[in-house]
Amino acid sequence: MNIALIAHDVKKELMVQFCIAYCGVLSRHNLCSTGATGKLVSEVTGLDITRFLSGRQGGYQQISARIACNEIDVLLFFRDPLPQRTPDGEQTELLRLCDVHNIPVATNIATAEALIHALDRGDLDWREIVNPGTQYYSGR
Repeated sequence: MNIALIAHDVKKELMVQFCIAYCGVLSRHNLCSTGATGKLVSEVTGLDITRFLSGRQGGYQQISARIACNEIDVLLFFRDPLPQRTPDGEQTELLRLCDVHNIPVATNIATAEALIHALDRGDLDWREIVNPGTQYYSGR
């Protein structure tokens, strides 16, 4: 499965800790991420992560494009529930595309744990029918 990881600045450490805890499950899948999140997670866990631009520099759009092309199976997006500013259009569009294309998405640690356990049990294998053999990562 292709899993995208995104975390707002205040949630990056939580994403790192989540990926440490579930490294065994995540290592069996193709991972991609926005720039800084991917760098932090990769450095700490050793997971192989395809890194895109940072979110504000186009990373949200890069992941959104892959969602629109049905190349992402799961999105883990740890968002700041108390942002200093209103959510931008890229983030709203990203979540809208997940709804349009039936991509399971977690925006907090509770739903991320539910999704990762479902992934480990095979409960999300239906995505393989929707998305058979799609791998956009180079070198895999």
